Amino acid sequence: MQQLDWIILSVTLLFIVFYGVYKTKGSANVEEYILGNKETPWWTVGLSVMATQASAITFLSTPGQAYHDGMGFVQFYFGLPIAMVVISMTFIPIYHRLKVYTAYEYLEQRFDLKTRSFTAILFLIQRGLGTGLTIYAPSIILSSILGWNLTMLNIIIGILVIIYTFTGGTKAVNVTQKQQMFIIMSGMFITFFLILHYLPNDMTFSNAMHIAGANDKMNILDFSFDPENRYTFWSGITGGFFLMLSYFGTDQSQVGRYLSGKSDRESQMGLIMNGFLKVPMQFFILLTGVMVFVFFQFNPVPLHFNPVNRDAISKSIYAEDYNSLERQLKQLSEEKKEFNLLYIDHLNQNYDNPILRNKLISLSGKEKDLHDQAKEIITKVDSKAETNDKDYVFIYFILNYLPSGLIGLLLAVILSAAMSSSASGLTALASTTAIDIYKRNVKGEKSDKHFVDATKYFTLLWGIIAILFACVGTLFENLIQLVNIVGSIFYGTVLGVFLVGFYIKFVKANAIFCSAVISQLTIFIIYYFAIHIYPNGEEKLGYLWLNFIGASLTVVLSILFQMFDRRKVIA
Repeated sequence: MQQLDWIILSVTLLFIVFYGVYKTKGSANVEEYILGNKETPWWTVGLSVMATQASAITFLSTPGQAYHDGMGFVQFYFGLPIAMVVISMTFIPIYHRLKVYTAYEYLEQRFDLKTRSFTAILFLIQRGLGTGLTIYAPSIILSSILGWNLTMLNIIIGILVIIYTFTGGTKAVNVTQKQQMFIIMSGMFITFFLILHYLPNDMTFSNAMHIAGANDKMNILDFSFDPENRYTFWSGITGGFFLMLSYFGTDQSQVGRYLSGKSDRESQMGLIMNGFLKVPMQFFILLTGVMVFVFFQFNPVPLHFNPVNRDAISKSIYAEDYNSLERQLKQLSEEKKEFNLLYIDHLNQNYDNPILRNKLISLSGKEKDLHDQAKEIITKVDSKAETNDKDYVFIYFILNYLPSGLIGLLLAVILSAAMSSSASGLTALASTTAIDIYKRNVKGEKSDKHFVDATKYFTLLWGIIAILFACVGTLFENLIQLVNIVGSIFYGTVLGVFLVGFYIKFVKANAIFCSAVISQLTIFIIYYFAIHIYPNGEEKLGYLWLNFIGASLTVVLSILFQMFDRRKVIA
């Protein structure tokens, strides 16, 4: 990194922190601190909702996901627009009418205290892990690539977030996320068009799409019913829908964003804005990853993107074996470049040459074989090493091919996204702990200022916990998938509780509580035996289905328990 990069990175991050503190200091009451005085306009709600979900993991892992596996991951978001409509029509009016501070307050009014506490605790566990991951994800990658100290990075990111979140609460999160989304999308658009500029002069965007298609990177839709396939149209529409419905409808980190809206309509418009823009945004980020893949068809590509594994091999007895593979890859890259240029010439003459296309497919297969051999060597050196290098693809491209200044901006994008999602997580964890746990159990009458101070100190506490978790975290496959797996384990059950509360009025407290406990235990068992024990991505059930199973099981069991309870009463 050059001095200009450091200046841009430092100024950007410090501006966000000081702007957040300056605009929001001095919250006088709980409503102002937790709900931002309900003064947030719809477009700020929409941007805040998008920024909360778009963590650093999104901008580090998603391009790498597309680089390796193509555009199919976009199907994960197909259920999101439908979920936004359902939440806008059902969830938001109820939350606003009851004037709740958190989503879980509703459950005590509808059911009882133990149901509210159980769902709040599930949220605290899930979001606590998730917030730690949003700090850890960029830290582990940046420390590996840049040589920065991992623990120090975790602490710096955590402290920056804590400063303005502790000071201004929800309002601070909302006002800073506007700036963060502007920085994030500006950086991504500049990078995308710069990649296109770096491609050979006679190459059009259409040519790039043909090359990506020849390598199976443009297979967007998969209509198969195979439950082992993680991302299909059906898993996105069903499992993805239930995940998004639960995340945006019951996760306080998102509910808190639109509860701060000026009115029902402002909150609804913000969510609908998210529904319109989120899928195109993810499509664009994935397409950026595909363009990075096309770029490396004409430029040298590393045998493995993770520098930690490369360093370990260089110091081992397998160094020469690895170097031999690198020489083979270099030769193969030259051959691949030659055939790609020839393929472009034919495309410019409106002829998609099937012989050349098949040759490109063959060369890609040989390249993949070399990468797989490299992974085998990594495993020999360290059996516990993570051989999946998807998360390192985009940052490798940024640091090695982007000009000075833009590197600093892209690093600011990554860290801004980490701060944005972490800030939302901290405010949600603090408000849930203060309102759903502390306030319901504290003895005696307390002032409004007491609960504002309590929420602030819970923000500090959860910030420290998130930093500690980030410092002891471990890298697991692709980080964006890890975050979604953690969510999928818990979200289905919580969503089922809310769906019963909203739509199935005859089910009472004991029935829903018992069904929720059984459902959550069942999901743990399913996850362990169908997903967890297959570490190489060969799970027998795509994790998105956990959301559908958890929600459905909770709903069905609650109905059965309530019917059985009624029969007992009659008997």
